[in-house]
Amino acid sequence: MFTTRRWAHSLRFRLLAATLVALVLALVLAGVLLASLFREHVMRQFETVLTQQLDQLTARLEFDAAGQPLIDATRLSDPRWQKPYSGLYWQLDRIDADNAGQSAALRSRSLWDAALTLPRDALANGAVHVHEGRGPNDAPLMMVERTVHTAEQPEAWRLIVAGDMQEATGAVARFTGVLAASLLALGVLLVLAALAQVAVGLAPLHAMHRALAQVQEGRSPRLQGRFPTEVQPLIDGFNGVLDRNAEVVARARTQAGNLAHALKTPLAVLAQAADSDGPRDELALRVREQVALSRRHIDWHLARARVAATQRLPGQRTPLAPVLSGLIRVMDRVHAERQLDLHLVELAPNLAFAGEEQDLQEMMGNLLDNACLWARQRVEVLARRDGDRVRITVEDDGPGIAPEQRDAVLARGVRLDEATPGSGLGLAIVADLVALYQGNIALDTAALGGLRVSISLPASP
Repeated sequence: MFTTRRWAHSLRFRLLAATLVALVLALVLAGVLLASLFREHVMRQFETVLTQQLDQLTARLEFDAAGQPLIDATRLSDPRWQKPYSGLYWQLDRIDADNAGQSAALRSRSLWDAALTLPRDALANGAVHVHEGRGPNDAPLMMVERTVHTAEQPEAWRLIVAGDMQEATGAVARFTGVLAASLLALGVLLVLAALAQVAVGLAPLHAMHRALAQVQEGRSPRLQGRFPTEVQPLIDGFNGVLDRNAEVVARARTQAGNLAHALKTPLAVLAQAADSDGPRDELALRVREQVALSRRHIDWHLARARVAATQRLPGQRTPLAPVLSGLIRVMDRVHAERQLDLHLVELAPNLAFAGEEQDLQEMMGNLLDNACLWARQRVEVLARRDGDRVRITVEDDGPGIAPEQRDAVLARGVRLDEATPGSGLGLAIVADLVALYQGNIALDTAALGGLRVSISLPASP
């Protein structure tokens, strides 16, 4: 059962089976057709020869004064008429008004004491009919007949010429045998050609299997080699998957190392605080600060891992309007004591982000929170389409950032003002998430006087 199923799923078996079935059908049909055409040609030639003999006999047929038919055998050119059972015969029958008549009124010497028997047949004057039957020594015969009428005699006469078909059928049999042997040899050659064709055609699959084995054994990071045009897209796609997998593994290792490095400092601070003899309130404060910082680092790395896993999935679509409106309401409540003026001043209709809603909330939440922390009174949000991208801008009327310091604030953990609460991860998280979506982030001076942060992300159709 296993072997049968294995062969049934084998591409080699399918190609060979289809080729062999087609070859057998083609050769059998060709053999039957050629043999039939040859037999028809031989029989037609044989019939033509007999018809010529019939014409000769008709020309030699005469009637005497008493109305009796005469055929002078000495005037016939073929000597087989005189040799008994030679295979060529003629016979003349009288036909009465009721289509019954005297059989063998005249006949050739080659018939000896035998007679030709034909089925009763109504013939027009001069028409030729062809029959097959048995003759002397039960030999197969082809017989052609013609009805002859004379103006002087009321009787009609039927003239018959017959020939032995054994030589013709033997020629047909010999031709059929040679044809069968030739087609068999041709079939063997075609089968060998099909085997060679399948072997050559499937050779790239064996090369691909060897290349895949090298990848599995760790001797090559990608499928290497030259492959046909039809197979190359599969190789390119598989290499793309391998590259993507290597990229994901490298990114996971980097993120794990970054997370471990980021957690070392909070853990060291906690260990130092635990070993110190300071007040318990100060210890609790340090623990809370370092736990919050550790949670922030973990959330950041989890966000990066989630985006790295989902950034290339098709069909992702997040409308901007509900996300931005919801975040502005949340920031209004979080910073209610400062009485900030938060406005969504521009939003293009039907604008959507080609990514996950949670990632958009993470990026915009950090930007809005950072703007609210530094704003004096007003924060503005704008969202518009820029070709196949979504451009979102957050502005505040705070002190802004000097141009020479803007690149530094995008680094992880950098804070320009230690008096302001925060971990220094907000803009760094946004920059990393934007980069993972193949977007970009830009810092500039806002029209309100503070900082303008613009991010460009892929837009959903």
